[in-house]
Amino acid sequence: MGSDMPLESFGDARQIAVERALAEFRAARPVAIRSATKTVLAFPAEGLNDKVVTFLQQKDRHARLIVPGEKLNAAGTWIRPPAAVRPKPFTLKKLEAYLAHHEKTDGVAVTDPAETAALTLAHLALLLPAVVVADANLNAILALPTLTVDAGDVFAFSDRAAKSLKIVSRAVVPLEGAGACEFVVFRGGDGFRDQIAILVSDPSPSRPVLARIHSACLTGDLFGSLKCDCGEQLRGTVKAMAEQGGGVVLYLDQEGRGNGIANKMRAYRLQDQGFDTYDADEMLGFGQDQRRFDFAGEMLKQLGFTSVRLMTNNPRKIDALREAGLEVVSTHRVLTRPTAHNEKYLAAKRDKGGHLLGDMALDGVDISDLLTPAPQP
Repeated sequence: MGSDMPLESFGDARQIAVERALAEFRAARPVAIRSATKTVLAFPAEGLNDKVVTFLQQKDRHARLIVPGEKLNAAGTWIRPPAAVRPKPFTLKKLEAYLAHHEKTDGVAVTDPAETAALTLAHLALLLPAVVVADANLNAILALPTLTVDAGDVFAFSDRAAKSLKIVSRAVVPLEGAGACEFVVFRGGDGFRDQIAILVSDPSPSRPVLARIHSACLTGDLFGSLKCDCGEQLRGTVKAMAEQGGGVVLYLDQEGRGNGIANKMRAYRLQDQGFDTYDADEMLGFGQDQRRFDFAGEMLKQLGFTSVRLMTNNPRKIDALREAGLEVVSTHRVLTRPTAHNEKYLAAKRDKGGHLLGDMALDGVDISDLLTPAPQP
């Protein structure tokens, strides 16, 4: 039976193609990526095995490993072109040694968008920022059960997703120390993930609302990890909002500064070897911060809020809400007690991440100081 249902009934075809490509990458399967000048077969480095490497070793494949040239910057764009390296011999053992920093190999700058898009796809899929690409003609691609996606659609995916936010469910959930709160679930914003706004007490859109943008931290928020200050920030913020008459927590699914839980654990392992939180991410190939906060402003606007008293130590969050068209009438530092386990982490956030911690956060501050006004930018 035929159907006259148009393709756009299922959403933006460009976004659908990238979403399917992400699912393929997460399953360690290759994706064909097309630019104006070439099409390459891209393989996530995490999914390599002996059979895949044997396929890549064929002379006409010209296989090369694509890695960040100088990582990503905080805005999620390349500082320098990524690099293509060809470990010799091109074996699984040699590739694994390179990715584990046990080997060094010279590389050349990548110039074709298809190869750069392959690396971006790995980042969007929350995989290690490393891919192997191979040249392949159309017949070879058609012979494989492989999806094809345009490089330009990969680059535009996050911006389009950030504009697709919509509320899909909401319910009242009583929280300890805060009473009745409403959880509002948004779909969109960043890939396949859902985002949550928690309305603490009953904040009124008629006046500036206390707000915090909080990135999910499984280890800190749920298990009380001592390696960071996330859980204490979250619970202290909710408590302070309840005491101040209400507020909004925007709980964004951007674990590990946008790198995902698996890469966060890889970074933790490097931190155990002496690297700080930013150096560990850089060792893995990531930039300082892969998160984006633009869609947090859209969440607030859909909830009816236009002006905020923002609880944050991160200047990027302040800038993001202002760029989204919200009025940030004041900012307030979210200070916690340092411990022997997180003092180095807090110092790195202050000194390398530009967080507005000052000396106070490292000298020990009581949780009651959560609303200490921060210097206005």
